[in-house]
Amino acid sequence: MDTVLQIEDLHKSFKTGFIPKEKKILDGISLEVKAGEIFGYLGPNGAGKTTTLKCVLGLIFPDKGNIEIFGQSNLSMQAKEKIGFLPENPYFYDYLSATEFLSFYCDLTAAKKERKKTQITTLLRMVGLEHAANLQLRKFSRGMLQRIGLAQALINEPSLVFLDEPLGGLDPLGRKDIRDVIVRLKEEGKTVFLSSHILQDIEMICDRVAILVEGHVVNQGPLQDLVSEKVQVTEITISGIGSEDLGDLGERYSAQGDRVLLKVFEEEKIASVLQLILEKKGRVHSLIPRTETLEDLFVGAVRQK
Repeated sequence: MDTVLQIEDLHKSFKTGFIPKEKKILDGISLEVKAGEIFGYLGPNGAGKTTTLKCVLGLIFPDKGNIEIFGQSNLSMQAKEKIGFLPENPYFYDYLSATEFLSFYCDLTAAKKERKKTQITTLLRMVGLEHAANLQLRKFSRGMLQRIGLAQALINEPSLVFLDEPLGGLDPLGRKDIRDVIVRLKEEGKTVFLSSHILQDIEMICDRVAILVEGHVVNQGPLQDLVSEKVQVTEITISGIGSEDLGDLGERYSAQGDRVLLKVFEEEKIASVLQLILEKKGRVHSLIPRTETLEDLFVGAVRQK
């Protein structure tokens, strides 16, 4: 699998404060993104995710390090022609309609003019804004602005798409729609670099991740390699069993009505719980093994740092 983005030993500092003091934001970032994958870039606020993206896109310049896109310098026009970008807080011309806005970006890029109208219609349909094609952007909600921003990031049919917090400000349905678009981009052979702090969405769609803490990449790799499949706890929701009957089989938590949520941390005790329920003629409503999640990995990495 070809490497489409290579970052080596990236450093960046800024001077801040009334009496300027140098603050290091990125401290030796190294990572690579493979063709055709969705790469998740995670980190708490202030970790340096957006600074990394700005360096990659040439919006700011690193103090040290090397960045290559498709084997070329990230500052070369050949590399820039193949990328799309959605910033975290996009700001657009408020008085343009969605169609006018995308038409304007078509004219700014190398998008094929003869199929501009078809392309705009396709993109509006893809991000769920067909109904707002003639609505001015000043009347858009935050979620709608995220959607139109994603459409403009795709206007030049890029091979590599950078998305900085694309799911922010969206309701659950909107987040699902955007996740579906991102997965569709992968199916079309595009590569997506997704910077986000919404761990659930990252875990659902990303192939590989890197966790950034205080300017350092503290962990990276395929999700299945980073997250353990070992069962941490088994949650069993039961009814018809008195708490006194459960003894030390697990930790009990209150639930709805006569139901009890029992957390069993030792796998060998699960059979004993089920046998007890059978003997007491109780009922099992659910039995869910909980393995390590990306959230567990993320929180552990941040706290260790």
